[in-house]
Amino acid sequence: MTEIEWWDYDDAAEMAGAVAGDVQFVIESAIEARGAAVIALSGGKTPVPIYDKLAVAKLDWKRVTIVPTDERVVPLGDAMSNVTMIAKAFLPKGARVMPVVPNATADYKAAGRSADALMQDLHWPLDLCLLGVGGDGHTASIFPGPDYEEALSGPRERRALGVMPDPLPPEAPVARVSLSRQGIVTARALMIACTGTDKRRVIERAIEQGPSSPHPIGRVLADVELPVDIHWAP
Repeated sequence: MTEIEWWDYDDAAEMAGAVAGDVQFVIESAIEARGAAVIALSGGKTPVPIYDKLAVAKLDWKRVTIVPTDERVVPLGDAMSNVTMIAKAFLPKGARVMPVVPNATADYKAAGRSADALMQDLHWPLDLCLLGVGGDGHTASIFPGPDYEEALSGPRERRALGVMPDPLPPEAPVARVSLSRQGIVTARALMIACTGTDKRRVIERAIEQGPSSPHPIGRVLADVELPVDIHWAP
């Protein structure tokens, strides 16, 4: 059974400081142990305060490679691009931020294969994967749709793939590239940061349901072998 530990905070600002501190510790430990760190960070609005606090940490940023947990298949610089948001925080510090979708394309499957090839060149497993969770229970860009089971149960060596949510989320109605479940759950450290009572209820219910959960986060976390830290604020 997956070992889950909840960390509750009074507000999002307090959570941001705590999560940034934990991520800094993981990066420092990885650099000390292996000379470099490779981490995956989520997009969206919730983690922005975390990244603002993490970016001021005194780290050897040139030894840090950051990939997005998922990316929309849009041009770099687009307002929907997760890696563009992440790069604004960490590129000025000297970190390597990998654009897993360097060019928009109508062939999202090809975009996924290209992203997976890029991931294969990184040292693996990830030192850290920081996930978010949507109100519908999706995580990274693992959504119900034609690529859902492939994202959850595809080849063990596949780290990323193209996905087409069905239905498309209205706030970002585009295809995605996402880490696979295997890419996520093999990380050395796995964290979730989320806010709001509704999301907490979805996550708690999904964890209870386990492999039979209708929510992607429940399927992703089912029988994960490493401990999972869930950071939550109202």
